[in-house]
Amino acid sequence: MNWGNKILIAFIVFGTGMTFLVIRSMQTNFDLVEKDYYKKEIGYQEIIDGTKRANALTSTAEFSKHENVIRLKLPPEMKNKTVTGEIWFYCAYDEKKDKKIELKVTADGLQEFQQNIISPGNYTVKINWTAGGKNYYAEKPLTVF
Repeated sequence: MNWGNKILIAFIVFGTGMTFLVIRSMQTNFDLVEKDYYKKEIGYQEIIDGTKRANALTSTAEFSKHENVIRLKLPPEMKNKTVTGEIWFYCAYDEKKDKKIELKVTADGLQEFQQNIISPGNYTVKINWTAGGKNYYAEKPLTVF
């Protein structure tokens, strides 16, 4: 085999490799965290302020698992207050597993969920709540089996 054939084979291998990479890259799914990501980014200062307020409380929001129940406990300062908000079970690797739930805590600052409302996996739980006219925000990791 002479040098001309070797160059031709090198070009064919290079062209085939590039074609494979282009086809493969076009089939890759790039999901954003949220559909209206850029619009939400403008209001990100509210999340920063809410995180600072939540961190200034005596304790943080906590999740615990008991058999088939997931329990959310808000800090003691939230007891006997009207609390409204949202809990987002965010699964980074599968958008179909995401779940948003309205926050409905008791007077003691507790809320329970049946574990079967979310699929097994690793989640970042984003809790956004309002109490006493102030906005609070916290993120917690959660693994569901």
